Amino acid sequence: MTNDAEKRFDHPGAFRAAAIYIGIIVAVTAVVFALYAWLALGSVLAAWLIPVILFIGGVGAFVRTYHLWQIEDSGWLAWQGAGWFLLMLMLICLSVPGAAMMSS
Repeated sequence: MTNDAEKRFDHPGAFRAAAIYIGIIVAVTAVVFALYAWLALGSVLAAWLIPVILFIGGVGAFVRTYHLWQIEDSGWLAWQGAGWFLLMLMLICLSVPGAAMMSS
């Protein structure tokens, strides 16, 4: 029986994998934001892609969290943090579609 209250981090590779995952999602979001800013500044649909990518990335991190938690791997802690980070970033980026709606 495992103790879920024990927060010792036994798998440093899980942190690295979660950090790389966050980096990839944020890089894709940055590319989409740059394309939106340079090519389609008035497009509300293009503006909605930014928080949608972050939302899908956050849900993907939570799916990975659940799979690792199910097999009782302590690496789920890093993936849960990645999911919350991406969802928090998504909430911040929700202002981009709002600004696009105001400008069109």
